[in-house]
Formats: sequence, structure tokens, C-alpha cells
Amino acid sequence: MSERKQQILQTAIEMVADGGYGSLSMRALARASGMKLGALQYHFRTSDEMLRALVGYIAETYRLSFDSLRDSLKNSTENGDQPPGIREIVIFILDDKAGDTLFGDRLWPQLWAMQQVEPLVSDLVEDIYETYVTTLEETLAAAGSSAPRAEALCLTSLLEGSTIFMGSGRRWEGDAKAFRDTVLEFINNRYGEHS
Repeated sequence: MSERKQQILQTAIEMVADGGYGSLSMRALARASGMKLGALQYHFRTSDEMLRALVGYIAETYRLSFDSLRDSLKNSTENGDQPPGIREIVIFILDDKAGDTLFGDRLWPQLWAMQQVEPLVSDLVEDIYETYVTTLEETLAAAGSSAPRAEALCLTSLLEGSTIFMGSGRRWEGDAKAFRDTVLEFINNRYGEHS
């Protein structure tokens, strides 16, 4: 992907994060990107093409971020095949490093809304969650959980739902650190500190 296309998609993400998905149109994106509509259509001929690229960009950013977690664990262990532990996955989801670039705490509520009307976005959200849930399920099964799928779904719901309450500008934003500490204490108590 060209650097210019990436800049345009980053602008689209900012528009959605700041103004909601209803604010994203080809004309508005062209204006926000400092270009004429025809110039934008050189990069993305239609709004569907732009939306597909946007979904792909978000998915790729999260995939690379999750791959980075796996790679860092492989490099830090003697046995390079060790999967991430429960605690590492929970911290990864809580900290949402990919969200730093994607305005995750503001973007995710918009993606949840968009998935109700845009099948592409619905597939994106489900694919990202499938990665988290499957990895957590495998890790929980290896740790001896009697209901790894249910626990993985429960943990993912808890972690992702926190965005609604403690995201940037939300009423309980100041409680985010205490929430994080409480979740990690729960993980330690339930699965052990080195889970």
C-alpha cells in the first residue's frame, strides 16, 4: 500500500473515531485529506473500495500487533514455540497497542455500530475477536480449564467492554488504571501469577 493511501486511511480512521461512522463520506474524506474528490477517487474509486481498504488496514494493523506479541514471547523464551500466556494476552488486549495508532478506545465503539449496517465491518470485528478468543481458548485449555471457550468469551467480553466505560473522554476514564489492576488481580487469583 502506498504511503499516500495509508495517510488517507488514517484520516478516515480519525474521522470515524471523532465524528462517528456517519461522518465518513468520499467528499468529507477528500476534504479532510486536503484533496479534491477526483484525486481521492484515483486512490479509491468508490466508497465501497475505500471501506474495503479501511477494513483491511485496521485488520492488518491488529494482526501485526498480535504477531508482535507472539514474536516477543518467542524471543524471550528458551522454547520458541511457547504460546502467549493468559496474563500476556489479557495485558495485550487491555493495553491495545494497535489502538494507539487507530484511536482504539474511540474507534471500537464506532466499529461496533458500523458492523450493524456494514457486512465488511462485521467480518472485520468478528475476525479480530476470533483471533483473541481462539488464542485465549487454546491457552485456557492448556492451563486445564474445564470450559475454555466460555472463559475465553467471558474474558474477551469483559476486556473489550471496558472501552465503552473507560475510553478516552468517557465518564469513568479516570478509573481505567484501577480497572486494569483489578482485572490483572483477578487473572492472578484465578489462573496464577505466571499464567
